Amino acid sequence: MKVLSWPRAWERITLYLPLSLMGLLALGTWWLVRNAPQALPAQTQSAPRHEADYYMRDFAVRSFDAEGRLQSVIKGGLARHFPDTDTLEIEQVDIRSTGADGRVMTAIAQRGLSNADGSEVSLLGDAVVERNAPAVAGQRSRPALRLEGQALHAWVEQERVQSHEPVTLIQGGDRVTADTMDYDNKSGVLKMDGNVRGLVQPRRAGAAPR
Repeated sequence: MKVLSWPRAWERITLYLPLSLMGLLALGTWWLVRNAPQALPAQTQSAPRHEADYYMRDFAVRSFDAEGRLQSVIKGGLARHFPDTDTLEIEQVDIRSTGADGRVMTAIAQRGLSNADGSEVSLLGDAVVERNAPAVAGQRSRPALRLEGQALHAWVEQERVQSHEPVTLIQGGDRVTADTMDYDNKSGVLKMDGNVRGLVQPRRAGAAPR
């Protein structure tokens, strides 16, 4: 039996020591990978729910123009704000708007759906929109224009009212019904389509033209 001297034995040990350490390192790495906790599966982001994030009771929302003049006031008994659409759902909605000519438009309904700044409102259930007639110098004032329906859509700043459901127009003793309507107050254009029926009272002498 050949016996190695200590220096030669240490030389052989140091020769194989790096390989042994690399083997241990590889074995340790394999063990860590095998026993590491598995990553959780990626969770798909759920779509935002149509749920109210705050409520208002017996409230009033006011809008002003660039000069600080009051443009419109939206009141209601109860309002719910929905963050996914940034809209207000209003019960017993009551709107009052003043146009550039100083005339006032009012709107009421059982329920309203308004965008964030109140410039666009859907009026649902016994909806009524009323607009004061313009004053004409030297003529008697005309009665207000009144629109009635179950679904009226109003653009407050544009002074426009539209309906894709049956609607009734009333001004003084005149009464017109139609299946759909588009009224632009600024241009003075009223378009009524479908089954249009009207009752126009005869104008008295000296009365303002309709």
